[in-house]
Amino acid sequence: PPAVPPPPGPPSRGSLSLHRAYLRSPLGLLRLGQLALGAAFWVTVAAHKYEGAAHFALFAAVLVWLLTLALFGLSLLGRWALVPWLGSRWLLTNLVHDLALGVGLYAAATGIMGYKAGRKSYCNLPGYSQHCLYGAYLSASVCGGIAACLYLFSGLYCLSRRCRDQRDII
Repeated sequence: PPAVPPPPGPPSRGSLSLHRAYLRSPLGLLRLGQLALGAAFWVTVAAHKYEGAAHFALFAAVLVWLLTLALFGLSLLGRWALVPWLGSRWLLTNLVHDLALGVGLYAAATGIMGYKAGRKSYCNLPGYSQHCLYGAYLSASVCGGIAACLYLFSGLYCLSRRCRDQRDII
């Protein structure tokens, strides 16, 4: 069958306006949760001393968070048509972002931080007087795990829309 172009974004006006239907949609709400938990993850890691593989976890979290922020902003403003090549495939772009980048990188970052928390679990004992990173690593791991689940849910939402032959994110 011939490819049907996706429906355009909301009507373009001279000034920017919010695409409120997107904000109230399941994908919009999931994006807000992803942004909040992603920020909690990387702020928790960045605010404490980190070394080794935590550098990759921080890089992955910030990269995915920035890309999610860009997707959210373009979708909220209804301006995805301005993105060359990807704008005409916005649902597929969101799907690949969520499943490949969001789930993949956050799962890896969560595993790294969980491993590091396990390695620091000895300092969680009462009476231990040195600075302990166990709580920070564990908090980042929990935030990353929940964020990975939110990316999985939004990816499945986009996949279900794609399987029903819908071309729009709402």
